[in-house]
Amino acid sequence: MSETNPSILSHVSIGTNDFDAASAFYAKVLATLGCREIMRHPGAVAFGRDYPEFWVQTPINGQPATLGNGSHFGFVAPDKASVHAFHEAALAAGGQDEGQPGPRPDYGEPYYGCFVRDLDGHKIEAAYWDMELMYELYVEPHEHG
Repeated sequence: MSETNPSILSHVSIGTNDFDAASAFYAKVLATLGCREIMRHPGAVAFGRDYPEFWVQTPINGQPATLGNGSHFGFVAPDKASVHAFHEAALAAGGQDEGQPGPRPDYGEPYYGCFVRDLDGHKIEAAYWDMELMYELYVEPHEHG
């Protein structure tokens, strides 16, 4: 799998102060992007499509989970409809809106996404990238220059 995975990340892990609520929240929200629970340990659950990429857990050190100012976790959406479904599911599951689905001109023309705060206050994003347009605008010009 590591030979075919285009990501540079193995996984990310976020802390929660209410494991049961957080794992239920992410099960509902990430299902909109074709993700599922991959594995579970006491106090930790991993989600992904094929392997455990996103972990939600109670902190190992027993201290309260805290937020990282300026950090957020972006999930790949397969299309614009999935961005909307992610946003709607997150709000229905108790999340807070941090940016309605839509384009963000500052992020470039190929981007379409949304932002939400989860039950612990972590900022999460669903992003659809029009890869054909991405290559046309950003990759191919660099290959010829």
